[in-house]
Amino acid sequence: MALLEIENLTVSFKTSSGPFKAVDGVSLTCDRGEILSIVGESGSGKSVAMLALMGLLPWTATVTADAMRFDGRDMLQLGAKDRRKIIGKDIAMIFQEPMSSLNPCFTVGFQIGESLRIHLGMGRAERRERAIELLNLVGIPAPEKRLNQFPHQLSGGMSQRVMIAMALACDPKLLIADEPTTALDVTIQAQILDLLVGLQESHGMGLILITHDMGVVAETAERVQVQYAGQKVEQQNVRALFSDPHHPYTQALLSALPERATRHGRLPSIPGVVPGQGDRPAGCLFSPRCQYATERCTREAVRQDEEFGFALCNYPLKDGQPTGYPETAEAAP
Repeated sequence: MALLEIENLTVSFKTSSGPFKAVDGVSLTCDRGEILSIVGESGSGKSVAMLALMGLLPWTATVTADAMRFDGRDMLQLGAKDRRKIIGKDIAMIFQEPMSSLNPCFTVGFQIGESLRIHLGMGRAERRERAIELLNLVGIPAPEKRLNQFPHQLSGGMSQRVMIAMALACDPKLLIADEPTTALDVTIQAQILDLLVGLQESHGMGLILITHDMGVVAETAERVQVQYAGQKVEQQNVRALFSDPHHPYTQALLSALPERATRHGRLPSIPGVVPGQGDRPAGCLFSPRCQYATERCTREAVRQDEEFGFALCNYPLKDGQPTGYPETAEAAP
């Protein structure tokens, strides 16, 4: 049994012009000790899907799913009190922008110790000892001094390490890292990724890494799930995805990597933008930007079997070419 299993998750937000689907029928699994990466450009629903699992979405959100199970427990049937016993303890999340995620009114030591008090019932001396241990674990020098500092006294890299320490405080079974290297310089990015992977291996946690950086995916992940406009469009292990992507969107993402660019000429880019509420196509959501789209794609998008990475595409790619593509394709309008 997978540590985390989500089936057909949908998240809609109330807006003045009607409900907007930020997550549309997404399914995923993550096993113990596995690193799953969820990739896609901004607006693909990566963070929203995980915030739905954490129960951290605002009242304007409507969350539905066929199943949402964690460690054998049905998260959909749990009350708020029982969910709070799991969130922050067995499931922990490292949020984007650590400089704004930490509470500026409380010291580092207080914020780390809060989860230890709530979930593990530790006393003050135990909390301090554990907090020092955690700060050492994430590579923060002079941890005794840092305990009494406020977030504004820390650098971006230090703040990110404090966030990781807070997430690891109760030895979670599943760690969700949402863009953990955003706004950090390249050297600090590498240190944070090495730290996360090392801690994941030593603690045997499941790790879900949310990112739009394909380089990060290549360095860390074992399995990759690609999302576009709220939908899951492909899923493969990382080596297979980079060598033979099956969805045109995945192919376009990989083609835009600087390291794949030819010496001369412009770097390839994906034309158009992610569809919003007012311009959401009836069929394949990627069809307005896809070079292989036909008139059929404007009506439907068929999910393929495992051979094609569950690609949500009428003409899944194989060795860079669309399969089942009509000889005389009628271009999409």
